Amino acid sequence: MTASRRKLNSAGKRFTHQRALIMDIIRQGEGHLDADEIFRRAREKEPRLSLSTVYRTLQMMKELELVDELHFGENHHHYEVKPTKEHYHLVCLGCGRVIEFSYPLSRYLKKEVPELKDFDIDETEIRVAGHCNLCRRTRR
Repeated sequence: MTASRRKLNSAGKRFTHQRALIMDIIRQGEGHLDADEIFRRAREKEPRLSLSTVYRTLQMMKELELVDELHFGENHHHYEVKPTKEHYHLVCLGCGRVIEFSYPLSRYLKKEVPELKDFDIDETEIRVAGHCNLCRRTRR
């Protein structure tokens, strides 16, 4: 039994074909997919699937901490499978490309900031915006 299936079952939710399909699309997606792209890809395999089912499933998966909902400064959200290790995102303001990277910054934040500011940190989300190498070349 997969971890996703166990988590759904322990929350009293069924592991349906549609939920498995949506999770597989997110897991296999190149980059960070938004709900419309997840819906488009899912409809290719399951034509009767509705957009509202995709949104409800994404919300449930987010609540069960199976996926992360990411905000890249756009009017919609992107989704990725809940990562096992912390990472951050470089977002290109030119083309919208998202590049993941790891950096020990969160260790500092989680160690130093609580002591300095009397604040408990539950999670960190860092988004760095700029221009990728391709967009920099075309801007010159």
